Amino acid sequence: MQALVTPGVYTAVLICKRRHAGGEWHRMKLLDQFVQDGDRLFRWRSYLPLLFVPVVIAGVMTSAPPFSTRAGERAWEFASVAIALAGLALRVWAVGSAPSGTSERSTVNPRASQLRTTGPYSVMRHPLYVANGVMAFGLSLFPGIWYLPIILVLATLLYYERIAVREEAFLADRFGGEFEAWSSRVRACRPSFAAYTRSAIPYSWRKVLRHEFHGLLVIAAGAFVFDALQERGRSGAWRADDPWVWFFAVSAGLFVIFVALKRGTRLFEG
Repeated sequence: MQALVTPGVYTAVLICKRRHAGGEWHRMKLLDQFVQDGDRLFRWRSYLPLLFVPVVIAGVMTSAPPFSTRAGERAWEFASVAIALAGLALRVWAVGSAPSGTSERSTVNPRASQLRTTGPYSVMRHPLYVANGVMAFGLSLFPGIWYLPIILVLATLLYYERIAVREEAFLADRFGGEFEAWSSRVRACRPSFAAYTRSAIPYSWRKVLRHEFHGLLVIAAGAFVFDALQERGRSGAWRADDPWVWFFAVSAGLFVIFVALKRGTRLFEG
């Protein structure tokens, strides 16, 4: 596959159909631009979200928590982390049920040995992107600042919309009519269990542990940092509440263990 996806015949199923006249397809410039934008965002999808970190930190440092009691604040924080963990659970489901040759992390030369249409992909076409969005949304709720989730949701929609269009252009050209049939019955991001189909392959926890062990640390680190920033703004001291200190410490310990096992053993292979 070339670095830049050139929309082919079946790319028309992504958003709207192109008109056919004289044996040539009339280009829809906006759709083509979405694909090109998605190609660039796809390459940098692991790093571009970091651009929002300064905005989030500035917001947390300059805004007081809107809770009248610490108990209310703590309940809100636990609910926010629970939402983020729900997003991680969706990622775990999608990755663990993925056949070999799918759901790869390559940002330059994506490949797909087969079209995934079962498991979470029978519920929605982009469960991994939805999972990432839910994780980020949960963390954005943690500080209790009203505008952070709004900014996050709008940015996520624009960001993953382009990447999803680019990905579907690749899949449409790769799988043709099979993709068209699947995309016509499964929504992009809004889940529907009416046509749920169980994955045909056994679930692989080894694959999850090989690829997803960092997700828990991301959530724990986000909660820990946000709470420390709030305490700094509230009392002028760098500290964090015990639940988030322990959550971060345990997650960091597991991360180190899994990295060592992945690099030094063959435990997660197969």
